Amino acid sequence: MKTISNLNDEIGSWEDLFQQTQALHDLVALDDESLRAELENEIQKIEKQITILEFDTLLSGPYDKGNAILSINAGAGGTDAQDWAAMLERMYLRWAEKSGFQTEIIHLTEGEEAGIKSITISISGKYAYGYLRAEKGVHRLVRLSPFDAAHRRHTSFVQVEVLPEVTSEDPEVMLNPDDLEIDVFKSAGAGGQNVQKNATAIRITHKPTGIVVTCQNERSQLQNKENALKVLRGRLYQIKLEEQEKQISTLKGEFLKIEWGSQIRSYVLHPYQMVKDHRTDYEERNTQAVLDGEIDGFIQSYLKSVKKP
Repeated sequence: MKTISNLNDEIGSWEDLFQQTQALHDLVALDDESLRAELENEIQKIEKQITILEFDTLLSGPYDKGNAILSINAGAGGTDAQDWAAMLERMYLRWAEKSGFQTEIIHLTEGEEAGIKSITISISGKYAYGYLRAEKGVHRLVRLSPFDAAHRRHTSFVQVEVLPEVTSEDPEVMLNPDDLEIDVFKSAGAGGQNVQKNATAIRITHKPTGIVVTCQNERSQLQNKENALKVLRGRLYQIKLEEQEKQISTLKGEFLKIEWGSQIRSYVLHPYQMVKDHRTDYEERNTQAVLDGEIDGFIQSYLKSVKKP
């Protein structure tokens, strides 16, 4: 029923657009010069709608219309990498806000000196996963380090992981309770009121794959467990998807890099300013705008380049 409802919405959007175009065609046929300005304005609106609907056809994967789970993990670069992870957290939260998505931090590990070691964010809204899957990979930052007394140039790396939100009813990923090892412990915090006195944090280990998921941001043990299972289902689906991609590439005779270590984008703040996506060669010179969440150009360029989920 959910699939039928989604398809009806899609068909309805195209049918509405067709009716608008027909009505506009009839008005143009009147050849009334006084209507020219109004007709040109309506044509621009229809062209914009067509562009949006055409782009939505690129988001046809089984989970593209659903919510996403975004994880940011600091890599090589020490404190600089942890600060870079915090900068990316801010970038994605701002992008989500501008795009009308709801966000919830479900796990956070802060850095010792600055920034964050890792963070997991639930991003809810139509097409959240479809858009954000373009961001999966390693993001590289080149800048003059604010943590270096000599103010030398440093390169930092952060891994961005994007998972679909897979429900417990989804037949694609079924969890066997016997495969799960669940540990409960006290949440780590910054001290004072932030530290949980009760054991509410959850660590789930999926024994067949060795995947470990930890959630501790909620005060409820039950909510942390639900969030951890949500992340686990997403990671198991991702493994299944990568195995299918390996099989397809083998049949085609192609050897595609699908490991997370492949660098996808560079953010250069010194000696010049530019953000460049290495998969599409799309680039932006206004680095501050990109770090403020203006990343739609990168997302659209990537999705158009792959043309398939």
